[in-house]
Amino acid sequence: MGRSRLEAFSDGVIAILITIMVLGLNVPRSADPAALIPLLPVFLTYVLSFIYLGIYWNNHHHMLQATERVTGGILWANLHLLFWLSLIPFVTGWMGENHFSPVPTALYGVVLFLAAIAYLVLQRVIIANQGANSVLARAVGQDFKGKISLSVYAAAIPLAFWNERLSQACYVLVALIWLVPDRRIVRTLGRDTSSP
Repeated sequence: MGRSRLEAFSDGVIAILITIMVLGLNVPRSADPAALIPLLPVFLTYVLSFIYLGIYWNNHHHMLQATERVTGGILWANLHLLFWLSLIPFVTGWMGENHFSPVPTALYGVVLFLAAIAYLVLQRVIIANQGANSVLARAVGQDFKGKISLSVYAAAIPLAFWNERLSQACYVLVALIWLVPDRRIVRTLGRDTSSP
């Protein structure tokens, strides 16, 4: 199987998740700008989650560009990733509506942590299928960004019960780390296509 169907399906799911999140934003019943103030936590959570979904979409695209063929294992690993991403609208709404309370903030981190693990699983399944010398394997290398992200998420989850702001700062930090698409794959693909 080629990667185009997998990529199109994943793109569609992520687009639907973003749509679900934006539909979760309630429109104020008043035209007074002050009516927007209570919606600020919900909006800020939406922005952060939108960025996260954009990061996953972008890096997923690059990862699939480095994938030569798709197997059943890759399909299941991709569905595993999409499962955790599909929970982002729920935890986004819950954390925003409850003004970053400890339990919703921690659960937000749990979903982000498990989505990151699912992404790494997908990456590893692709590498196992394509080989240790594949484009993706060479591009990913030791994957320090992935390991740092998991560590920050693991710290942010219990921090939510001690200091919600610090926990939220951890989520923003990981988003900032990944805001620029993972250029390792793009560079490796460029070297492979430019060589004779």
